[in-house]
Parts: sequence; C-alpha cells; structure tokens
Amino acid sequence: VQLQASGGGLVQAGGSLRLSCAASGQTFSTYVKGWFRQAPGKEREFVASISWNGVTYYADSVKGRFTISRDNAYNTVYLQMNSLKPEDTAVYYCAASRSRLMPATAARGYDYWGQGTQVTVSS
Repeated sequence: VQLQASGGGLVQAGGSLRLSCAASGQTFSTYVKGWFRQAPGKEREFVASISWNGVTYYADSVKGRFTISRDNAYNTVYLQMNSLKPEDTAVYYCAASRSRLMPATAARGYDYWGQGTQVTVSS
C-alpha cells in the first residue's frame, strides 16, 4: 500500500499549483482522503478532506482558495490550490483513512500517508 504525492514546487504569491496523490497496492475508493501540511517548526495541520462520495471539508485558512477532488477510477486525489500565499508554504502530505466518517480533520484518524511534496510560495 503506497500513496505518492506530486505536484509541489515554487510559485509566486497569487499563483496556483495542483497537487496529486496516487494510491497503489489496493483500492481506496471507499476511503476518506485528506491533505495535511507541515511548515518548519510547526505541527502538521489539516487542510482538506473528501469522502468516498465527494463530500468535502476545508480548513478555514484555505476555504475558497483550495479545492479537493478525487477520481476513484484512478485511485487519485487532487488538491487545486489557487491564490497562494506565503503562509501556505509547507510540505503537503496526502493521507487515506479506512473510516468513512467526516470531516476527518485529525491526523491520527488516517491509516496511510504519502511521502510529502514541498510547496513554496514567494512574496
């Protein structure tokens, strides 16, 4: 079982990035998927989650700017990030939870984690 995150990079403030997280090893179509991030010196924090049937939930700090989506046919979850700010700079992690409960904001509720992808937003 493996989650592979990609799509991070360096972008100017106001720009956009799209993160992807591909799952392999088993089918995750019924799992809740989430994105978390961790900035240097800070704890890992919840960003967004999506249920197996498309119900979404966002942290207040990203609401209206980020969009989480999933493609069950390809076992992939995405995070579209628009209007990026320097405070969005962090390593972004995707995760999968066997539970179907939402909003799934706690990191301890997730069973599988990707390796992380760096997002840097310059001012």
